[in-house]
Amino acid sequence: MDKVLSYIQANRSKFVNDLVELLKFPSISADSKYKNDLLKCADYLKAKFEALGLKAKVYPTAGHPIVYAEYINPANKRTLLVYGHYDVQPVDPLNLWLHPPFEPFIEGETIYARGASDDKGQLLVHILAVEAYLKSGIPLPVNLKFVLEGEEESGPSHLFDFIPQNKELLKADGVVVSDTAMFAKGLPAITYGLRGIAASEIKVIGPNRDLHSGSFGGSIANPITELARLIAKFHDENYRVKIDGFYDDVRELEPWEREMWALLPHTDDGWLKTTGSPAVLGEKSYTTLERVWARPTCEINGIYGGYSGEGGKTIVPSWAGCKVTMRLVPGQRPDDILEKFTKYVHKVASPAVKVEVGNTVGAKPALVERDNFMVKAAVKALEKGFGKKPVFMREGGSIPIVNTFKEELGLETLLLGFCQNDDNVHSPNEKFSLTDFHQGIITAAHLFAEMK
Repeated sequence: MDKVLSYIQANRSKFVNDLVELLKFPSISADSKYKNDLLKCADYLKAKFEALGLKAKVYPTAGHPIVYAEYINPANKRTLLVYGHYDVQPVDPLNLWLHPPFEPFIEGETIYARGASDDKGQLLVHILAVEAYLKSGIPLPVNLKFVLEGEEESGPSHLFDFIPQNKELLKADGVVVSDTAMFAKGLPAITYGLRGIAASEIKVIGPNRDLHSGSFGGSIANPITELARLIAKFHDENYRVKIDGFYDDVRELEPWEREMWALLPHTDDGWLKTTGSPAVLGEKSYTTLERVWARPTCEINGIYGGYSGEGGKTIVPSWAGCKVTMRLVPGQRPDDILEKFTKYVHKVASPAVKVEVGNTVGAKPALVERDNFMVKAAVKALEKGFGKKPVFMREGGSIPIVNTFKEELGLETLLLGFCQNDDNVHSPNEKFSLTDFHQGIITAAHLFAEMK
């Protein structure tokens, strides 16, 4: 390991330059005008793998391509599948960015750019750890297979079809995913649970066109008003979701989990500082961490309708709509929750309007095995990389592919994140600590050694 670690230390500046180059690609998967940029990013990653001597291929899909690469040494006993995504979220609102989102800006030990922590910086950690071995003349102690997709941030991903169609190609002993966060600065974590998601869109329709509010207001239903009344029926006064049967299959927290989480160095004041909110708020009788990691939610992501331009327009609008996502916890199923949601919306909606419910995206929650060779290796690797033993935590976000790895390939996943919760993931001014980036590379190098 001495040669490998010496290479990492000697090439710290080069590694930062590699990150900068990767972050320059505006690989926004949700916007079709960036399709060529995703193709270029995929080709860049393929070339990077090939420059290290790995066999690599870009697999076209009906959407954005999948990059596959492998290092195989028959003498190695184990094979790891490393997953990541090179696509990024849209950058809106652009005016809130302090620097152009695809012109990486470094200030001290922080790099600012879209994709810095989600997920380009984190997937690059593993590639650079591979480089440290091979450029030092040291064979990798484990076989590695990389599968990097370009549709994680937009969905539905064609990787869900690719995996069952390529089971032999992806055959491995376990999966490593670095798309989660550390618990706090300087405190690494292994994530063992993720929430799932069920997404929907509601459209409330009134008159067949916008009408004069003076001539017709007060005599027919206003779709915006009725939508607001409908949304208000999603939660009770204790912020518990009122959808019939919503909590039927929720797996309650184990006593040891509540005890373990209570010992973590979390404060609500720190949470408010991170979010900029004036107060914490959520389901009664649960702590902030419990609400985020282990309780289901129903959130309104956007609301639209009527006139919102400059000045006034006195109308009763023809329609109004909103986007809804429900984060799910172990025990809940997206199809079941979306069915219950649809029934509830039609049940409580006003009969004076027509309501349409469109269900779009669903992903199961995940609980991963905490007692396997990957977790044991990761505990040792994180302690060597960050100088502290990791804590165990869940996360409130979703990584849908984790369940697919389990169901289609029979593989457990190690969720090993290196970013921070305040790295502005999905927000303006996304960032990544170069210290965490560097220590992540060291950790990944140790991880490969510990898994042999």
